[in-house]
Amino acid sequence: MQTHFDYIILGAGLAGLTTAMRMSRDPFFASKTIAIVDKDLNKGNDRTWCFWEQSPDIFEKAVSYQWSQVLIKGNGVDQTIKIKPYSYKKIESVDMYAFAKAELSQHSNITFVKGDVIATTEKDDDVSVKLSEHTLTGNAILNSIYKPQLLHEQRQKVVLQQHFVGWFVQTKEAVFDPTVATYMDFSVAQKGNCRFMYVLPTSNTEALLEYTLFSKDLLPKTEYEQAIKDYLHNLRVTDYTITAREQGSIPMTTYDFTQHNTKRILHIGTAGGWTKASTGYTFKHSVKRSKVLVAFLKSGKDFTTYALKNRWTFYDSVLLEVLAKHNGRGAEIFTRMFKKGKAAHIFRFLDEESSFWDELKVIWSAPKWLFIKAAVKVVFRRRLGSQ
Repeated sequence: MQTHFDYIILGAGLAGLTTAMRMSRDPFFASKTIAIVDKDLNKGNDRTWCFWEQSPDIFEKAVSYQWSQVLIKGNGVDQTIKIKPYSYKKIESVDMYAFAKAELSQHSNITFVKGDVIATTEKDDDVSVKLSEHTLTGNAILNSIYKPQLLHEQRQKVVLQQHFVGWFVQTKEAVFDPTVATYMDFSVAQKGNCRFMYVLPTSNTEALLEYTLFSKDLLPKTEYEQAIKDYLHNLRVTDYTITAREQGSIPMTTYDFTQHNTKRILHIGTAGGWTKASTGYTFKHSVKRSKVLVAFLKSGKDFTTYALKNRWTFYDSVLLEVLAKHNGRGAEIFTRMFKKGKAAHIFRFLDEESSFWDELKVIWSAPKWLFIKAAVKVVFRRRLGSQ
């Protein structure tokens, strides 16, 4: 078995596989040996990814469903919004894993290695990865293994969670509209938090319902599930079958994960700060950042120069500050963004592709005094941190 590689990618999840696919499609890496390491190389359908997109990208063949309209509801708003030129797309993780592995397996320079990562060691001329049964060495490591303790141990940055429980349900009666994705339904009881139901119907009788919060603390699992039961009851659904379940918690923070990069170890995915701080959205940002990362790798620059901060980092910090102090007003904040029944400028803003005019429209929709105070606090904290 080969034990030395030019690049060792730790984690065969979204970030690791997307980065490997970008590399495999670039002639620059054709002569480079790449190892993809994970303790589980046969992951099942462990999550669902959804994202908006104007034109097909790297995982288009794995898309299982898409919508041209989204529903925003609650806080006096009940709008179905046509999102053209965007489409809202869904990918089941099992399809993405299979698609990525099938493509990557066609490249003789790419090797999948099963093993639990015990430790990584960096030397002047190489790096090593100690696995449960053997050790690999390489020239560089791209590490997607997220360490929650990094956030628990710091106090400089706000940390919230996008946390949820989801049920895939099949109903006896036709109750869903498969042409509309319910993006945020804040009509559920807020209970002092930013809470909403997220509904992805794929037929009149089938949908994924996720009870989701943007807040600091997780709930007992029974509370998420009761909320889904209540929501179905309000839809007058009494006869249904749960065909699958999912659960997750994604960090929302502007903590600078790039500070942990070294000469030969670079962090990617959530472990590298690729998750959108103000929403917890990960899929689209990982797809975009993997493309930028490949260009960075080709430049030959020191990994410690890799940076993610931009003006949207400031916007994220301000929104997180508001949500941390006024979590119960989350419904008001997000519904006001969509109140005029348009979404394109919001999608560009969240994709970090917005113009200054787009940003003004989003900022203008927000509760002004809350955001002004939060912005001042963020600026003040930054100045203290730079001293």
